[in-house]
Amino acid sequence: MAKGLIWATTEDLARNRGKVLSLYRQILRSLNSPLLPLNYAARLSKKAEIRAIFIFGSEERSLHNMADLIDAAEHSLSILKQGRLP
Repeated sequence: MAKGLIWATTEDLARNRGKVLSLYRQILRSLNSPLLPLNYAARLSKKAEIRAIFIFGSEERSLHNMADLIDAAEHSLSILKQGRLP
C-alpha cells in the first residue's frame, strides 16, 4: 500500500483483489461444513450476509477499510474452521 495515502490506488486494489476473492470463497465453502449446526435456510441466510458484506466491501476505496475487511474475513474464517459460529 502506498505510504501516507488514505485512498487506494489502482495498484492497491489489484494487489488485494486475489486475497479478498480467496477469503470470500473460503468462507462460503466453510459454511457448508457439516460441523456447523445450521439447517439449509440458515446456511443460505449466512451466505447472503457474506455476499452483501463483500459486495459493499468491493466498492470501498479506503485503505483502512480494505484492511479491516480482510482482517474481519480472516477472523471469521478461523472461527468457521473451528466449527462454531460467532
